[in-house]
Amino acid sequence: METKRALVCGAGGFIGSHLVRRLKKEGYWVRGVDLKHSEFSQTAADEFIVGDLTDAGLCKLVMQGGIDIVYQLAADMGGAGYIFTGDNDANVMHNSATINLNILHAMQVNGVKKVFYSSSACIYPEYNQMDPDNPKCSEASAYPAGPDSEYGWEKLFSERLFLAFQRNFGIKAHVARFHNIFGPEGTWTGGREKSPAAMCRKVAESQDGTIEVWGDGIQTRSFLYIDECLEGVQRLVNSDFSGPVNIGSDEMISINNLAKMVAEISGKPIAIKNIPGPLGVRGRNSDNNLIKEKLNWAPSIPLKVGITKTYEWVSEQVAKQKAK
Repeated sequence: METKRALVCGAGGFIGSHLVRRLKKEGYWVRGVDLKHSEFSQTAADEFIVGDLTDAGLCKLVMQGGIDIVYQLAADMGGAGYIFTGDNDANVMHNSATINLNILHAMQVNGVKKVFYSSSACIYPEYNQMDPDNPKCSEASAYPAGPDSEYGWEKLFSERLFLAFQRNFGIKAHVARFHNIFGPEGTWTGGREKSPAAMCRKVAESQDGTIEVWGDGIQTRSFLYIDECLEGVQRLVNSDFSGPVNIGSDEMISINNLAKMVAEISGKPIAIKNIPGPLGVRGRNSDNNLIKEKLNWAPSIPLKVGITKTYEWVSEQVAKQKAK
């Protein structure tokens, strides 16, 4: 049986580096491409190209050699501190849209016929996420569109872009809307980290028994552990379903309660100090009805299991940094 060849765009990132390992275990030959190597581990890719996918020539180059499937995860993104300040809006939209346009054109030129695109729960309308206890994030609720960030608008445009290339050029597209993916080897400091890693870092670093949490802490989210994210991705690409479909947990938690969970896992007595900061929507939770219907599967690992593994990893990084 011929070995399948996969191209992972964004292979130096958190989800991308984990995905490369998963694909290798499944027997794929993998080419990774990113601006940089993974910060925390050696890549498992058979070939890794360091380069900028906003360069159309690079996209055409990496698409050569009989690629069977492209996993398009590359984007200009980060956590709330990066996405919601407004300072990075032009780069977020320009860079990510350019990458997606380049990749699809390069697929077309090279005759590559299958692609997975990682969209985001940030595409959902802000008006459906004002109540922290009852957010509406079913796939059909995406329109009338009203994302709360330019990152969300770009993701929504790119979903349509991939599905347009599917209709017009016979490229088989699979689109998933990720809901806050987390786990070991994710960004944990520097401004681009997501809430779980930020909370783990704050608790691990806390000397005086207090941590700061942005906003009133009543805002809600759900968070999905990396292993379940990858399981969902592979089930989607091995199906006939194009999506878009949510890949996320439906175990919703307030940000204050997330902080309390991390504190409990750490065994440290921690008090929460709520301060002003960039927030995003008031509530967000994955609606998993469609993924259950189409793939007969949905994520089920309890949040605390993933947070425990992540806290252990982040606290190791904090200790290493202190030891320097």
